[in-house]
This record gives sequence, C-alpha cells and structure tokens, in this order.
Amino acid sequence: MRDHDHRHAPMFVISVAAELVDMHPQTLRQYDRIGLVTPGRQGGRHRRYSPYNIEQLQQIQQLSQEGVSLEGIRRVLDLQNRIETLEETVEALRQELRESERHSTKPRFFAVGPHGDVVTVPHGRRGRANTQALVLWEPRPSGR
Repeated sequence: MRDHDHRHAPMFVISVAAELVDMHPQTLRQYDRIGLVTPGRQGGRHRRYSPYNIEQLQQIQQLSQEGVSLEGIRRVLDLQNRIETLEETVEALRQELRESERHSTKPRFFAVGPHGDVVTVPHGRRGRANTQALVLWEPRPSGR
C-alpha cells in the first residue's frame, strides 16, 4: 500500500479517534455533519477515521484554540487539500516529463501562443507571427 493510500485508509472507530485527539465523540459527529472532517463509512453507517482525518482533527483543534472560526477552519482545510492535489499533479507531470526525456533524442521547439499557452512547433518551421517567444529545449542525455 502506498503512503498516500495508508494515510487515507479508514481504520479508527469514532471512540478511538476521539481519544487520539482528546475530543468528545459528539464533536467529531458535529464536524462530520458540517463537512469539516469526513470520515469513511463502514457498512454505510459506522464512521472510520483515517490517519489523515486524525491530522485534520488535530489541526482543527489547534486553529480553534488560536481563535479561528469554523468557517475559517473550513477554508484553511480546503486550501490545504487543493495544495496537496496540485502538488500530486505537479509530481505526476514531473514523472511524465522524466519519462519523455528518457525516450526523446531530438530537440523540441516550443512557442508561447497569443493567450499564454505553450505550443509545440514542428522542427524546421517557424512560430506563427502572433507568438511571443521561441524556446529551444534539448533533452538531457541519459545518465545525468
């Protein structure tokens, strides 16, 4: 099981999760009802909290003690989830680029289109007149 999968694997019943974060089980139920922390469900009914949920609850507790409102906490958690998703996307793209570099031997040309998009320019052709830049990219030789 990958580390990410382990972090999100539902494993703790509500009483154990509540004890781990030193909160009342009713507080955890309330957070679930308002969508702050959404545990997995076993059989559609019984809440199971993951290590990631436990981290979220600890963070909620800390932010709450610092005076942040529940709506503020919701926004912080939402932004952190977005960041985590974007970081995973960036890592996947980096891996894809590494794979592409390993299999490519020819230089590739890119141009920046009129809307800031990056387009590939076929070898031996010039960028369109409305492009803003032309960049030469040469893959690094294997072994670096």
